[in-house]
Amino acid sequence: MSADDRIERARTLYEQAVYNGDTDALTEAEQTLDAVDADAALARGRILHTRFNLERAAGRSPAEDPAELPLFERALELYRELGDLRGEAEALFWIGCLHQVIRRDNETATPYLEQSRHLSAQTGDKPTESEALRHLGIAAHTAGHLDEARDHLENSTRLRQELGAMPGVASNMIGLAYIAAAQNRRPDALTTLAEAHTIAQAHGAHAIVRHIEQARTQI
Repeated sequence: MSADDRIERARTLYEQAVYNGDTDALTEAEQTLDAVDADAALARGRILHTRFNLERAAGRSPAEDPAELPLFERALELYRELGDLRGEAEALFWIGCLHQVIRRDNETATPYLEQSRHLSAQTGDKPTESEALRHLGIAAHTAGHLDEARDHLENSTRLRQELGAMPGVASNMIGLAYIAAAQNRRPDALTTLAEAHTIAQAHGAHAIVRHIEQARTQI
């Protein structure tokens, strides 16, 4: 249900309460609006996270926005109260992502990412599961667990292929190329980057193309 649909549903429930004296309708209306608030908090947090990443990619040293984590935590709280496991999985992912990407703290991030992977698999949320697997792969790579990192990234890539999220596939292939290089499989790494470049260009993923070019200079 979209935010507009939820707000319209809350209006209908309000009218039931006013005209029919249905107090239960008010409770449902509040829950419906809580879902809107959770979605909005998650969306606002994602915007702050992306702004941080773009600043960093531009060579600047951005500071963490102090509003980001509370937004994700508020979304998590509301989704849990609503029993929305799919939303909970996504909020858990973003909390883990913040700790990993912004705070460089894989130890704190990993339990959130693991919980997100479990819940998203349980609810059939392939986009969130693919993201959680990708970032678990990054954590494993950073820890030097190369086989585990490769397994996570390959599973994430499989899900992205099923979804038709080809720029995401290309992005994962960059990580797989770095892993191949770390495992002394440089020819495999270069082949993977070439395939990723073809995919990224075909889908106009210019930021991914830039990351591929950077990876080629480092492998």
